[in-house]
Amino acid sequence: MNGFLQAMDKIIVWYNDYIGGYAILFMLVPTGLYFIFRLKFLNVTKLVHSIRIVAGKYSNKEDEGDVNHFKALTTALSATVGTGNIVGVALAIYLGGPGALFWMWVTGFLGMILKYSECTLSHKYRVFNSDGSVSGGPMYYIRDGIGKLYNAPVFAKVLAGIFAIATILASLGTGNMAQINGMADALHTTYGFTDWITGLVIAVLVLLIIVGGIKRIADVASRLVPFMAVTYILATLLVLIDMHQNIPHAFEMIFEGAFTGTAAAGGFVGSTIMMTMIWGIRRGLFSNEAGQGSAPIAHAAAKTEYSVREGLVASLEPLVDTLIICTMTGLMLVTTDAWHSGIKGVGMTIEAMDQGLAGIGLEHVGKHVITWGLMMFAFSTVISWSYYGSRAANFLLGEKAIKPYYYLYGVFVFFGAVWGIDLVWHFVDMVITFMTIPNLIALLLLSGVLIKETNGYFKMMKERKVK
Repeated sequence: MNGFLQAMDKIIVWYNDYIGGYAILFMLVPTGLYFIFRLKFLNVTKLVHSIRIVAGKYSNKEDEGDVNHFKALTTALSATVGTGNIVGVALAIYLGGPGALFWMWVTGFLGMILKYSECTLSHKYRVFNSDGSVSGGPMYYIRDGIGKLYNAPVFAKVLAGIFAIATILASLGTGNMAQINGMADALHTTYGFTDWITGLVIAVLVLLIIVGGIKRIADVASRLVPFMAVTYILATLLVLIDMHQNIPHAFEMIFEGAFTGTAAAGGFVGSTIMMTMIWGIRRGLFSNEAGQGSAPIAHAAAKTEYSVREGLVASLEPLVDTLIICTMTGLMLVTTDAWHSGIKGVGMTIEAMDQGLAGIGLEHVGKHVITWGLMMFAFSTVISWSYYGSRAANFLLGEKAIKPYYYLYGVFVFFGAVWGIDLVWHFVDMVITFMTIPNLIALLLLSGVLIKETNGYFKMMKERKVK
């Protein structure tokens, strides 16, 4: 069995190193720049309007959908605020140096406009199921949008099918195994828990929740996400306040490393500028999922008459996830010098938090903050991603496929706990590209529809025809 896993890992690494990594680099950034200029920096100029929507200023209980703007946002955030913020940032810096954080910022900033684009289209092309619930996502705007606009139903169905299959694979990897692997690693490092016991217990808990569908998932997420985000941010902020004298130098290292690469030092894996870019963008994409096409599945369920509004709500996710939370994690790793520890994965972040909090008299507290923060982050991600995969299974095979998918999902929870960290993350990087590439192609092909939808909404707002 170990020989088979090693062989599979080698194939996956070859794909990531020579195909997937470069494909994402040369598609994600240019597509983001294209939409930034076509939409006139909407992610910045309409930021206040986006916040007002989330706050409920324009909510209407009579609108069709499953959840309100806030719950749609927290459901999507619960799927993105996860191990990427704790483990992913540490892996990016371990493999690409501090400069990788700069490329995570680039991914986050461009991600705001990509999230707006894909979630607006997802809401516009959503469909209602026989039980009144909503299904949406790239597979629907690919099939119904591209198929009709370009009179190419066969091409659209094939591309939508590829995306849906990739979504199921990504749900098992990105939203499941990577999260469980981080949880098992943290529990083993901090408390010595056996990986298979962790996997078994969490698999049972996940199945108990996900059978309740999007409404139960949204209820859990809307409670977990704000609490876990505030707790983690406050703890990290305490460390940064104590290490404030090192912050200017940390920024200097980040900007210098972004354009020069970082030489090998101690346990650190050396990198060139290209590797720094690739690892920053990979981990940035894993963190906020902008352009990947996952969040649109959750945002399609929002109660609103105007798709643009839900797109604006979605644009806030990379701001919170990558530009705020990931930045704080990265600065903590650099200012405490934990990135030179040679520790890979969650252990590096635990080391940084332990050092930082010990400096203000809270010795041995950091590992508990990281472990329980990661537990909440990752658990909420796991339950939210189960919804994404179930919508893809529904798209491909109908409603009868949802329950079997849930049981398969539970099995992969266990696999995530017992498989090694390298294989899990290599698998994650591979399946992310399988989702992202078809989705970016679809966004470009539907850019005209998106521009028309955007301009129409803001014209009505200006003329006060929209409440």
